[in-house]
Amino acid sequence: MNNKAISKIRFIFLNNSTYLVQVIRKWRNNYFEFSKSQFNGLLVLITLICLIAVFPPVYRALVPLQLPTDEEQLAMLKLELANAPKTPQSRYGNERRSGNQREYPRVSAYRKPSLFYFDPNLIGQESWQQLGLSEKQAQAILNYRSKGGVFRTPSDLKKMYTIRPELYRLLEPYVQIQSVGKASVYRPDRPAQIFRPKEMIRVALNTADTLELDRISGIGKVFARRIVAYREQIGGFHKKEQLMEVFGIDSLKFQEIKGQVSVDPGVLRKININTASSADFKRHPYLRYQHINALIAYRKQHGNYSNIADLNKVVIMTPELIEKIAPYLIF
Repeated sequence: MNNKAISKIRFIFLNNSTYLVQVIRKWRNNYFEFSKSQFNGLLVLITLICLIAVFPPVYRALVPLQLPTDEEQLAMLKLELANAPKTPQSRYGNERRSGNQREYPRVSAYRKPSLFYFDPNLIGQESWQQLGLSEKQAQAILNYRSKGGVFRTPSDLKKMYTIRPELYRLLEPYVQIQSVGKASVYRPDRPAQIFRPKEMIRVALNTADTLELDRISGIGKVFARRIVAYREQIGGFHKKEQLMEVFGIDSLKFQEIKGQVSVDPGVLRKININTASSADFKRHPYLRYQHINALIAYRKQHGNYSNIADLNKVVIMTPELIEKIAPYLIF
């Protein structure tokens, strides 16, 4: 399009602008009810929108993007390399520190720990390697102990850079620290002491406190607290297999401890399904929000439940859930 054509279009647009405004006003009067000031404001708004939409491509066309030359890019790259801080290697292998964060050796990705109860003040290098540490990491802990370092609580293990947070969470329930004294300091010239297993006992699961549960072989203080906390949530255990619902207790751990516990279903804390409120149901971890609403809505529409079979009439209640919750309900 040449300059002559552009000039012609501009002339036509300027001479007909008054006509266009008149057409818009006529169209506005026929279909909308705007005052003169509102109409003028609308025109200004439309003009601003058009300008904003047109400005980016016009700016890009008038002001071309200036890219740095090859020499400038090379100079910038050399400056970045010169100012890049060097990350020092620590004496524990691949461990680094950046600011306030720690980067731990990725040992757990290829070394599967073999868990057992241990006293971190007594076990030797081989035992540490069985727990998932490398040879260098285990030696670092032994060096710490040989210089007088002592683990007084399980959380002291988190202070060791060689133990990742994920590995610590696995080891924490198995840490059993004896009374700390001079005998607890590691001596390379002495053989590692063997931790004696607990005596086999039988504990009532629904009435035992944390001290009694701690006496079970395979259960430490951490697992004892978890069992008591979960027991309070569900209202007691009606079968031993419910222990596998406690965080950290898998099928192997259950096989280890199931012969040392007994269950009395007569002491369960039960919920009267015909009088319980929403708050009463919420305390039980088996029931979710949608289950509670459905149970209460069905009771309001059809009256009280007469037996456990009536729960099958509530659509959202599955047979598996009914079987789990049934020991905790009364009618």
